[in-house]
Amino acid sequence: MIAIITGATGDIGEEFVKTLLSEVDTVWAVGRSENKLNVLKEKYGEKILPVVCDLTDKDAVLNLCQRIESEKLQIKYLVNNAGVAKMAAVSKFTYDEINDMFDLNARAATLLCRAAIPFMPKGSYILNIASASAFQPNPYIALYSASKAYLLSFTRSLNVENEDITCVAVCPGWVDTKMLPGKDQNGKEIKYPGMCTAEQVVSAALKDARKGKDVSVCSFYYRYMRFLSKVLPHRTCMKYWMRAIRQYV
Repeated sequence: MIAIITGATGDIGEEFVKTLLSEVDTVWAVGRSENKLNVLKEKYGEKILPVVCDLTDKDAVLNLCQRIESEKLQIKYLVNNAGVAKMAAVSKFTYDEINDMFDLNARAATLLCRAAIPFMPKGSYILNIASASAFQPNPYIALYSASKAYLLSFTRSLNVENEDITCVAVCPGWVDTKMLPGKDQNGKEIKYPGMCTAEQVVSAALKDARKGKDVSVCSFYYRYMRFLSKVLPHRTCMKYWMRAIRQYV
């Protein structure tokens, strides 16, 4: 029985590695940096199988999917954690940045789900790391929000299609990880309301998965924000969002 975890060397990814090690025989730790994966293996031992794969490269992802199919191992957990974010107006992105963001945040996760599902027995789990940004449109992180909204919708549908597998869209807000843009922007301190740790996100995600939930939100603040996104017009939600970030953009 194995777990496949993408973005395994990131903060949330490593937390999943550490937490799931005791439940499986092997963790396929997927990442782009061979050096970082080897450090992960040294830290957590022989159960770690480093899998070097650039998930923005379609051919590399398809090769990984073919490896999953050819080895025919039972998969207890698939954690699609790899992702990228950038705060900027869409016009400020390069074409390659746009391609890479959607390839990593959406396409790779979708292909890996397709490859893994035939080898996931009853009682297994897919955890796709989406975001609270998926609940509404968010100017200046428009591409990130749109890619995570896709992942949220896809995961919830997947959960209905596969009755024996629990599929969870994990939707944290700000998480204290290296992905944060920094502590200040344009000389102004950035405030991160409702910020959680990677440990809190992973703990809540696994707890919600075992309860059979298809969406996991790890803090009261973002559960409230999800509620507001359901009852308020999205135009109003975007006004509140812009009011919060205007000084940083």
